Amino acid sequence: MTDAITLKNLGKNFALRILFKNVSASFASGAIHLVIGKNGSGKSTLLRMIGGLVRPTSGEILFADEDVLVGYLGHSTFLYPNLTARENLLFWQKAYNQPASEKTVLDMLSHVGLAAFADTRAGVFSRGMTQRLSLARVLLLEPGICLFDEPETGLDKASREMLYVEMRKARDRGACVLWVSHLANDTNLADVVHEVRGKGLHRLESPKEDSAGEEEGKPC
Repeated sequence: MTDAITLKNLGKNFALRILFKNVSASFASGAIHLVIGKNGSGKSTLLRMIGGLVRPTSGEILFADEDVLVGYLGHSTFLYPNLTARENLLFWQKAYNQPASEKTVLDMLSHVGLAAFADTRAGVFSRGMTQRLSLARVLLLEPGICLFDEPETGLDKASREMLYVEMRKARDRGACVLWVSHLANDTNLADVVHEVRGKGLHRLESPKEDSAGEEEGKPC
């Protein structure tokens, strides 16, 4: 696997608080990278810096493909409340210079369980519906880098399972998936786990390598 994202001596300060200091790390394509850490440690800020939504104080964020499409799903929905679900997705298709396709949009709305609300304004959606529409916005674009900041927020069990399936699909087509979560069980779904701690980013043992090692160590 090649590195899709490289951080070089990354730093981020907020007023007198140092959130990150001299962080160097890489994230491979074709992998799901789970980012964990305590509340307020900087997990969301890290994703927002990679997504270009927040400027780092120092250092560099490098992409292997300078033209790579970055999809971001976080606490900001990037949806227009006065537009319908259909209009929101058509808008984002055009914004990313993709051919506007009613069929593709309707198929995606059906996929996330919102087909019946295609012509309903996004502003009246529940939290869960809004999150599903935000997920549809990202999936529609098939980005090479997917940034998911606590994407399970507001989703029921069936919608969470769909989210996990879509993350695996993105990985399998070669995307680099960065995923912030506070749910302990989510480590089992990741290929690599990174912990934000002590102004740094620390790569932990792969959960899959761990379980493979445990299996190998079991007596026959």
